[in-house]
Amino acid sequence: MASIPVSIAVPAAAAGLAYLNARFGVASDLSTVPLLLSYRRLLERLAKQDRVNIFYRFEELAKDPKTAAKVFLVVPKEEANSRQRTQWTYAEAYETVLKYARWLKDEHGIQKNEIVAIDFTNQPQFIWVWFALWSLGAKPAFINSNLRGNAFVHCVRISTARLLVVDASIREVMNDDTHAELSPDGRGRGVQAHILDDTEEERILAGPIYRAPDEARSGELPKHGGLLIYTSGTTGLPKAANVGWARALGGMYVFPKLLRLTADDRYFTAMPLYHSSAALLGVCQVLGAGCTLIVAPKFSPRTYMKMVVETKATIIQYIGEACRYLVSSPPTPYDKAHTVRLAFGNGMRPDVWQKFKDRFNIPDVCEFYGATEAPGSSIVYERNGFLRGSIGRTGALFEALFGSNAVLVKHDHNTDMPYRDPKTGFCVKCKRDEVGELLNLLDAAAVEEKYQGYLGNEKATESKVLRNVFKKGDAYYRAGDLQRHDKDGRWWFVDRVGDTFRWKSENVSTAEVSEALGSHPAIREANVYGVQLPNHDGRAGCAAVGFASGKALDAGLRRELASHVRNRLPRYAVPIFLRVMGDELEVTGTLKHQKVALRNQGVDPSKVEGDELFWLPPGAESYEPFGKQEWDRIVTGSAKL
Repeated sequence: MASIPVSIAVPAAAAGLAYLNARFGVASDLSTVPLLLSYRRLLERLAKQDRVNIFYRFEELAKDPKTAAKVFLVVPKEEANSRQRTQWTYAEAYETVLKYARWLKDEHGIQKNEIVAIDFTNQPQFIWVWFALWSLGAKPAFINSNLRGNAFVHCVRISTARLLVVDASIREVMNDDTHAELSPDGRGRGVQAHILDDTEEERILAGPIYRAPDEARSGELPKHGGLLIYTSGTTGLPKAANVGWARALGGMYVFPKLLRLTADDRYFTAMPLYHSSAALLGVCQVLGAGCTLIVAPKFSPRTYMKMVVETKATIIQYIGEACRYLVSSPPTPYDKAHTVRLAFGNGMRPDVWQKFKDRFNIPDVCEFYGATEAPGSSIVYERNGFLRGSIGRTGALFEALFGSNAVLVKHDHNTDMPYRDPKTGFCVKCKRDEVGELLNLLDAAAVEEKYQGYLGNEKATESKVLRNVFKKGDAYYRAGDLQRHDKDGRWWFVDRVGDTFRWKSENVSTAEVSEALGSHPAIREANVYGVQLPNHDGRAGCAAVGFASGKALDAGLRRELASHVRNRLPRYAVPIFLRVMGDELEVTGTLKHQKVALRNQGVDPSKVEGDELFWLPPGAESYEPFGKQEWDRIVTGSAKL
């Protein structure tokens, strides 16, 4: 056979390799698989060295002459008041943390393994208190700063904390009712709330430092809890998820390498620090790379890109709904004047993805999927469009080594449980491109190695564990999400399982919203569900309501209900729509509200069978009538919720 000229053979070979890589994900697997194996070795090494606590990494960066003077934290100037500093080096942040540690130890008596609840907005003090607790061997419980009333008290109570430190900017959470609820109960268990204001901070910073001995942080293993982050489930109130050191270390070690972070990067987030995204994949990730963290106090489409440009950010963190707001916002001179090389986050919808990249000239998008308490996650790094809209990709090598760790099983929508074969009693794996519920493999004999569950809630913890899935005695974690795994190895998010729905990238519990509405004397019963809206991600809250005898939804009651739910629910959980029903709401044989038909009808006035609809537009003080004109505004995109 005649030899093939090099000019032809090389391009042909390159094309062949490119095809194989695209078809089987070779390049991705060759980087991801060794990384995961090295992560396992890291956990083993840190456990043997008794240095699982991430405070040691923070201390290393602060004391190393090569990194001590590097900027660790930046607060955008526009958001800083006249008395605030705008940046801290690693050495300066370390000294500040140790001063807070002295304050917590000497004035509040914080001990090893004690849990302390902290309720802060995106302020530097959030990080100072957090790492001061870690330095003492104590554990923080991150309270959602949007919570008020019963949900707030519930979260503080279940944390088991005796001390609650509150951001002065939200001091209103500690009103007379809250103080009474947190005061000592019949068994003497109470919570001391401390408001951290400017005067107190000045006193702390004027005091000495305290670096606790290594013994204070000893005995920790990767499976042990390092902090509590709250998540909403279907039980009506948030649950305290035990976040193990292994998960925090994954944020610190694995993700910086997947995102290709370097010490020169400047990582910008406007996401709340009480969430795992900004905490584990923001603060911890920055420590892994030894780069700079930029924290905006809140997300605002009006100022977002301005802050990104002025802080010279190279990486921005997002949630999908934020990207939609940014794409829909008026153009600014800052849209393409930035130095951003990568947008990283979760929940980016396919219809927004390319618009976002084009509008802001973002070359790469890195999308991840995962839950705070889940033992698994997925990630894609998209540049050329093939992975656009997906939440993960696994190649042939990855499948061969780790394919059993994450599987999709057929879902029974009548029971909202994984379907089981009536002959075998076992679950049935989905075929490629078939929608099913995601399960993550656990060690049935040591479930806590990967999944630490919810503090003080054994029932909720066990409800996420599915046993005897494919064989007798095995165990899997229920992700509670429906996904699809296509023939090219890409993973796609489809929907949430059950009544809980997502809005503003938060999980909204229908039971919690129903409880808040039902506590108003005019409401007889409320059936809460999520409805899909054109031009919006997730589902907006809608409540089908029945009124107490003699009550009607007049102008006064509409205003009263708006104030009522806003005082009792986080902003994202406040129902946007009310559907006024007849005398009786339809229920099942077990007296559960029927939701499917209502959910399918949504809030399109032409489909609600004559029921009156009301809505709570942005900035409105009262629920207002909702009809065809208002629906058309949503359909055309002129109304954004």
